[in-house]
Amino acid sequence: MGYQQILMLVLGVIIIGLSVAVGLTMFTEQMTRINRQSILSDMNIFAGVANAYYKTPPNYGGGNREWDVDKMGIWFGYNYDAANNLISNDNGTYIFSSVGDVLIIVGTGTSIGNDGSDNVQATLQLTGVNCEIVTTINN
Repeated sequence: MGYQQILMLVLGVIIIGLSVAVGLTMFTEQMTRINRQSILSDMNIFAGVANAYYKTPPNYGGGNREWDVDKMGIWFGYNYDAANNLISNDNGTYIFSSVGDVLIIVGTGTSIGNDGSDNVQATLQLTGVNCEIVTTINN
């Protein structure tokens, strides 16, 4: 082979290698975005169900304007782990807690987040009386 042919071969290998690296990076970033949007969607669904529980009278199994995280788990229709106050699905793990009139849902995804070491995470706070939802993306 001539010098030009070897140079073209090496240049072709470098270009293909860079293309594969860029493609993998783009794929990973897209998976992170999809996982983040999925946990946000799940947390909004949980907030809607929790709000229904909060407003339902106790004779119908509701919370009567109080957050009882253990009793509320029955309303979700998922495999609720009452010992740890969490729900897990394909998108991630969701931990429920309450402070006064505020329900807090912390969702942790399955993909690595923006910091490159911890998984995607978001926090949703639902205020019971006025149904105000505040969502924070942690990673």
